[in-house]
Amino acid sequence: MADSPSNFSAPMTGGQTFNLQGRPAKYTVLYFYPKDNTPGCTTESIAFRDHYPEFQALGAEIYGLSRDSMKSHDNFKGKLGLPFELISDPDELVCNQFGVMKMKNMYGKQVRGIERSTFVFDASGRLVKEWRGVKVNDHVNEVLEFLKSQP
Repeated sequence: MADSPSNFSAPMTGGQTFNLQGRPAKYTVLYFYPKDNTPGCTTESIAFRDHYPEFQALGAEIYGLSRDSMKSHDNFKGKLGLPFELISDPDELVCNQFGVMKMKNMYGKQVRGIERSTFVFDASGRLVKEWRGVKVNDHVNEVLEFLKSQP
């Protein structure tokens, strides 16, 4: 597994600041997604929303992260009724720490964007699992199965 930052902080919805260290949950699930209100990102966020009680039962808290503004995140969160917070990283500082910025083909053009990725941290902030180049279908179930397999 690649080295992940031992800590970072960034603004998130609810007027709060996310800090990786000192999270009260047994597990922190951090999913990076390209953009609010796009089909794949909406589908992925809804899947995390719909399975949120299962994550909570396993002691996991979920956070979504993209480069969108806080205003965009607030609207996206409200529109989908997301029960978890979204982290804003417009300067790509966190994205670069995690190495999720990639060149991608979009409609025949090369564009730089977030590679859909998910990271799971334990209560001490140690990275215990990562998925990169995530395909939306069934991904949330993969994350749940991983958490269920933990002692």
